[in-house]
Amino acid sequence: MTGKADLQLHSDLGDGLAPPEAILDAAERAGMNVIALTDHDDIRGSFVLRDLAARRNSAVEVVTGVEVTTRSGHLLALWIEDEVPMFGALAATVAQIHEMGGVAIVPHPLSYLTFSIGEGALRALVNAAAECRVDGIELRNPSYAGRVRQQRAAWLNEHVLHVAATGSSDAHHARLVGTAWTDFEGTSMAELRRAIAERTTTPDGRHWTLGEHLDGVARQQWRSMVKDPVKRARRRMGRKKAK
Repeated sequence: MTGKADLQLHSDLGDGLAPPEAILDAAERAGMNVIALTDHDDIRGSFVLRDLAARRNSAVEVVTGVEVTTRSGHLLALWIEDEVPMFGALAATVAQIHEMGGVAIVPHPLSYLTFSIGEGALRALVNAAAECRVDGIELRNPSYAGRVRQQRAAWLNEHVLHVAATGSSDAHHARLVGTAWTDFEGTSMAELRRAIAERTTTPDGRHWTLGEHLDGVARQQWRSMVKDPVKRARRRMGRKKAK
């Protein structure tokens, strides 16, 4: 049986526009088997979503994670139970994710429309130690920013990286959950993780329409550029004071 996993979602606890409850509702309607809530540099929303799915006895399993900001660009850290420090070097951040028992996937690779890891940085990882190499690369993202360098990223993976190919909706609205996803053999998150390790996953889904891109864009950009960064900065300052 083939399962479906949406591995990059954003809630209103971060820079998204939908609460975790609405995200889970949408994932259930879309027939997802596994989802990951990956708010920017803030893991708390994924715990909320996981607990909600457990209380509801949902058919959708929740992978905890974040979209961590490295010095080279954004990186998905999945199957982790704590946050990864921001602004680390890419190789060191990947190694830390692995040390935490997690999986590192490159979202919207090579894109010049959002903060993305470039080709040079990915090529450099090929010759790095095994623990510094990423586990997957997102080759289906329905947004303009996510697909602008999709063909080049696919070529790079086929000829250089040789890691699992994934798909994610990168949805910041509940109604866009499950518009792109990762196909894998099985239905559980354990089977998904094995498929990523064995590089047997397949990206799937569709592109967003212009209307879907524009829906709520002003509010979402304000949250992304102003509200969420201020919140994260305050959290970091609070942690430093606590120490």
